[in-house]
Amino acid sequence: MKQLVKVFSAFAIAVGLLGCIAAPIEMTPQTQQNLRTQAPIRFLLTFDDGPSASGFYNPTVTVLDSLARNPLQPDIKAVFFVQTRDSRAGGSETGRQIMRREHAEGHLLGFHTATRRHTNHRSLDTQELEQSLTDGSADIAAISQASPTLVRPPFWNYDKRTFAAYQQHGMHVLLTDLSANDGKIWGFNASPRRRANMLRQLSEVRERIALGQLPTVDGVIPVVVTFHDLNRYTARHTREYLQILLDSANATGLVTAQKAFYDDTAALQRAAMARTVRDSSEVVELPGIWNWLWGADTH
Repeated sequence: MKQLVKVFSAFAIAVGLLGCIAAPIEMTPQTQQNLRTQAPIRFLLTFDDGPSASGFYNPTVTVLDSLARNPLQPDIKAVFFVQTRDSRAGGSETGRQIMRREHAEGHLLGFHTATRRHTNHRSLDTQELEQSLTDGSADIAAISQASPTLVRPPFWNYDKRTFAAYQQHGMHVLLTDLSANDGKIWGFNASPRRRANMLRQLSEVRERIALGQLPTVDGVIPVVVTFHDLNRYTARHTREYLQILLDSANATGLVTAQKAFYDDTAALQRAAMARTVRDSSEVVELPGIWNWLWGADTH
């Protein structure tokens, strides 16, 4: 019963939030003028929670195929924040094979979890957190021959204690600018408002770019975009999402680089590192309502 109440409460909140993404923020003359002095943008794609261990229409494999072959830009590179010990993800032989493929194709493996399930790091005691970070780092290093430098905390929920632990392991927190809002999977996981969602979010990012709040790396401004590769709807529509991002940039008055997505691993690494959270003073703890909604069944 409690779970049912939680589901319906979350649904009500989600419905309420939909009204906030109906239209982009209109560009003012001042914003338009400020954008003329800014570098073009490049989309930095990230995927959470994988790799999928599914033997039936594996969504992570579908995402990888779409990044490699699509009509917009071949061989796009992304950051995959992986669960290395979850039996439904990287803790399976299928998952490990996919992580090896991700690395071989030039994608970056970032750390997400090394617990048996998608567990909030803040719920782990100091010893458990240390073990998880040690295990996850070793799992990724066994594939990529290097410890991960990027971490995205489960549920994006971290505090000064967990942030300090990440730093001790050489990991840097990467959050996002745009989200497909595809992390929660409750059977019906279509996204009929995906275009309006991206358009609204990118118009907000545009205002930050106009104010010079995003860094320029290698002559472009990296705009971080987040998807979840366990979501089969996302997997089926990855190519469409790429087009939506380009259309949204055009509609919001943002100029994209000649290559709108990263296709060089080293450049991807530099861009991602430039967008990470720098110190504990930037840590913002989430309101209790989000901690409650983003329970152990959330991605």
